[in-house]
Amino acid sequence: MDELASWAKDANFPVLFASDTSGEVAAKYATTGMGIGPMKKFYKRVVFVVGPDGRVAHVMRPFSALSQEAYVQLDSVVDRVARTGR
Repeated sequence: MDELASWAKDANFPVLFASDTSGEVAAKYATTGMGIGPMKKFYKRVVFVVGPDGRVAHVMRPFSALSQEAYVQLDSVVDRVARTGR
C-alpha cells in the first residue's frame, strides 16, 4: 500500500488512491469472482471513482491496467467527477 501511495505522490495525481489489502471492501462492493491464482476470489483490479460527496460516481470492473484505453476512460471520468461532483 505504501508503494501505491508513493507512486501516486510521485506522479502528482490530484486524487487519492487506496488499496484493499484485507478484502473487506471487495466483499462489501461485490468485486469478487474473476481473479486468478491465489487471488481467485477477487477481481484482478476494480477501480471506483468516488465523488466529493463520498458516493461512488463510476466503477471500472475489471480495470485493465495494461490497456491505454482504460486510462483514457479513467481520465475522462475523473475529469467529469471533478467538474460536476458526480
